[in-house]
Amino acid sequence: MSTIPAALTTATVLGGAGALTAPALPYKARIPVVGVLTAAVGVAGAVAGAAALGGSRWTASLPGLLPLAGTHLAVDALAGLFMAVAGAVVAAVAVYGIGYAAGHGEHGIGSRTAQTALPLFALTLVLVPVTASVSTFLVLWELMALASLLLVLAEHRERASVWRAGVWYAVMTHLGLVLLLAAFAVFTAHAGAETFTALRAGAHDISPALRGLVFVLAGLAFTSKAGAVPLHAWLPRAHPEAPSPVSALMSAAMVNLGIYGLVRTGLDLLGGGPAWWWLALMAVGGASAVYGILQAAMASDLKRLLAYSTSENMGLILIGVGASGLFGAYGDRRLAALALAAALLHVVNHAAFKALLFCAAGSVLRATGLRDLDRLGGLRSRMPFTAGLFAVAALGAVALPPGNGFISEWLLLQSLIHGLQVPGVAVAVVLPLSVALIALSAGIAAAAFVKAFGVGFSARPRSDAAAAAEESPPLMLVGMGLLAAACVALALVPGLLGTGLDRAVAATGLPGSGAVFGGGLRVRLADISAWLSPVWVVAALTAALMLAVGLPRLYGRRRRRVNAKLWDCGGGAPTPRMAYTATSFAEPLQRVFDDVLAPEQDVNVTPVRESAYLVERVRFQRRVPDRIEHRLYEPVLGALNRAGQAARRLAGGSVHLYLGYGFVGLVVLLLVLAVGW
Repeated sequence: MSTIPAALTTATVLGGAGALTAPALPYKARIPVVGVLTAAVGVAGAVAGAAALGGSRWTASLPGLLPLAGTHLAVDALAGLFMAVAGAVVAAVAVYGIGYAAGHGEHGIGSRTAQTALPLFALTLVLVPVTASVSTFLVLWELMALASLLLVLAEHRERASVWRAGVWYAVMTHLGLVLLLAAFAVFTAHAGAETFTALRAGAHDISPALRGLVFVLAGLAFTSKAGAVPLHAWLPRAHPEAPSPVSALMSAAMVNLGIYGLVRTGLDLLGGGPAWWWLALMAVGGASAVYGILQAAMASDLKRLLAYSTSENMGLILIGVGASGLFGAYGDRRLAALALAAALLHVVNHAAFKALLFCAAGSVLRATGLRDLDRLGGLRSRMPFTAGLFAVAALGAVALPPGNGFISEWLLLQSLIHGLQVPGVAVAVVLPLSVALIALSAGIAAAAFVKAFGVGFSARPRSDAAAAAEESPPLMLVGMGLLAAACVALALVPGLLGTGLDRAVAATGLPGSGAVFGGGLRVRLADISAWLSPVWVVAALTAALMLAVGLPRLYGRRRRRVNAKLWDCGGGAPTPRMAYTATSFAEPLQRVFDDVLAPEQDVNVTPVRESAYLVERVRFQRRVPDRIEHRLYEPVLGALNRAGQAARRLAGGSVHLYLGYGFVGLVVLLLVLAVGW
């Protein structure tokens, strides 16, 4: 048996064993056993993905496993990339999760329900890219959604907000399923079969209008799963309320499958399409990137900040996928391959640093019970390892060297800048705008993560819980250390993927990306004569930092230093109330984007009872709501609620009324049949 089927069989057996044994095990045995089995599922999935990236391919048809059709499986390099990413994230987060769940008792993430769903969720993350037919894909897609929903609801007994988040997530994910069913129903009806091979062969025989309909419906479903604007409403609700290991899996692995579905359907099965498909996708990506990071910069809830950051990074990836399709539509397949390679590399980088960020946030939550940055602070000295690991991940999130997000965004910018040579008015307008949006999102991301680290870790503690925080247990640090090692390796040695990235791009029908990894230490773009060595960038930054720190110290030694107390005007020593909060830190940025964010504020002045001129209390309240949710979802939900209230009047409990409904319905049906006949 070759590597891929052996690894997938092992993952399936271990995932099933974890789900079956979790309900029967006592709490103390359940956590380590399920955690180890889940980690093994991740390792097996990563091994299968690595084998596919190395050039192996595998297909299989297993008749009789599904009620309506056989189970069709196939693994190419594109599937292997997403399998390897999901498997690596699952393995590291599962190790972290053993230590995390051990401190939560038999409720929440340690409950039987959550521990049963965890290995199933991990298994679906690995197996969804393996599917090679519509029925197999939809079954595993829905199983992934249901398992993740159970995990989101794991802590519903502790907080009522978990239920609301679960309802939003369930509704949005099943609306996406309906859209997928519609898209694939149209596709398979006109292609004549449901296997991916048949869809790929029959795509060009479908009319342009129907191909466009399939792409739009599938695109809406997959961008919703990826958390792209405006279908992102579930993401900032579900991610903060889910247990932190689950948040890490959802944000670093599950949302990637939305990108996988989009690439597989749009570029592979449909074989590309007209320019308007990809211009619309780039517009969605640009809006997600800027709007997501603006909301992240305004958020004071640490996990909500990270959730919106996921929308931003998914937006960047969508820009890359859209640019790839756009260049392909104009006939420049080399630039199309480079843009797709940049997008896929950012998938890998984002998975590494976002999983680490959510795990670090989970460590803070476990140690303090807090997610509010305005109540944290002082954690750098009390949780030094967590603070350092968070800083490594944050450096990747802001896309500055030597962070691992830098190299993939550099590749994306290179493809967009050199894409200006492609003729066309749309290209000449969209590409510079995309570059500007990427630069803007990177600048705001820097502000957001400076706020998160500076206020949450470096400032003075603003609550007793923050002041009493203790470092996380060893297993949690080991899991985060594995993710940090991946971030560092991807930042310094981008050639770790070797030719696997080119193979993943080629699986969509495009040629190689033209990126040459010189011994893993340098990226050279042969087609556009550009190169970058992250190691040299790090060396230059280190030298500059040493000069900036060392020269003032050398100069200071020549002068006599006198230590004296700081003059404080009689005001006493500084207190936490004198330092910036997360809200006040973001306030200048919020003023710049007032028209976009539309903040709401309320001032309530309570006068003294005896005099209207003396004030007893002033209450100031300011919030920055999600404007898209406020303007789009709330009116729709309000209309549905009113319709539901009105419909209740139709069910008054009268049997005569119900008989009248039946009679009217029968008459209408007969009239329709008569006219149709």
